[in-house]
Amino acid sequence: MLSRVAERIYWSARYIERVENIARLVSVYDNMLYDLPKGVDISWYNLVKINSNTELFHERYKVQDEKNVLKFMLEDDTNPSSILSSLKMLRENIRTTRDVVPQETWELINELDIYARNNIKKGINRSERHSFLNNIIEGCQTINGLLAGTMSRDATWQFVLLGRNVERADMTTRVLDAAVSLMLQPRDEQSLALGQVLWSKVLKSQGAYLNYRRTVRTSISGAKVVKFLLNDPYFPRTVSFCFNEMLTAVNKLPHGEQVLETVTMLKKLDFAITSSDDLDIKFRDYLNEVQIGIIQLSGSIAESWFSFDKGEAA
Repeated sequence: MLSRVAERIYWSARYIERVENIARLVSVYDNMLYDLPKGVDISWYNLVKINSNTELFHERYKVQDEKNVLKFMLEDDTNPSSILSSLKMLRENIRTTRDVVPQETWELINELDIYARNNIKKGINRSERHSFLNNIIEGCQTINGLLAGTMSRDATWQFVLLGRNVERADMTTRVLDAAVSLMLQPRDEQSLALGQVLWSKVLKSQGAYLNYRRTVRTSISGAKVVKFLLNDPYFPRTVSFCFNEMLTAVNKLPHGEQVLETVTMLKKLDFAITSSDDLDIKFRDYLNEVQIGIIQLSGSIAESWFSFDKGEAA
């Protein structure tokens, strides 16, 4: 397939995943603030930190309050990770590659884009936020379900897998890093109560709550949640699962030696966790190393398949 088509399909998969991830994060964060122990105050600004957009946020806003954060995360067209920006890029990428995806894909993405733009204020305001975000998540899941159920497992599908799992692995590590950062802040007697709420919400942000209960079969703790979201080989949003999916895709594509080497390196990164006390600064350094590796992986993918001259096959 043409390299420019491969690149657009790869990024389309990333944008679908990004839209769903942002909606999940905002929804779960919104619910978490109602469940926090009395006296525990957590800022909405943490959502900006999770996505490493602090500099861009401060270029646009002076106040780090709920309204500004949600405008930035959902609506702001200067933020390339906002829901509306991601949908715009998703729509443009699919518009130019409609001949390699199911016909209904273009229609579903148009419908989701129109719904988001017409109802974005519902996401920013509290009264209908839950309904709006659920509709966005369901729209993304419908598109992914269509792709999974009707696409041939050819090169196009492998680039869908790559894009989706690069984005998922990146977001999972960011969510874990943010959770550990909150737990490391001094809170004395409130730490235990905060941990019980926080780690439950981390699981729910990844749609992993029931799967964790079914797999781990014990109470929720920081160490067990982190180990599950890093290492479980079966749940589709864990880091380990994402890396395995990437390996599967790369092995079915030509010219993938550099990418294969990078993914293999990432899979070898490890951090021993025996208790929640291990979730410290060193663990955050480990997550940072994984995130840097994912950035390098994205670069390897671009160099291997998207850097050809216009019209050349990937």
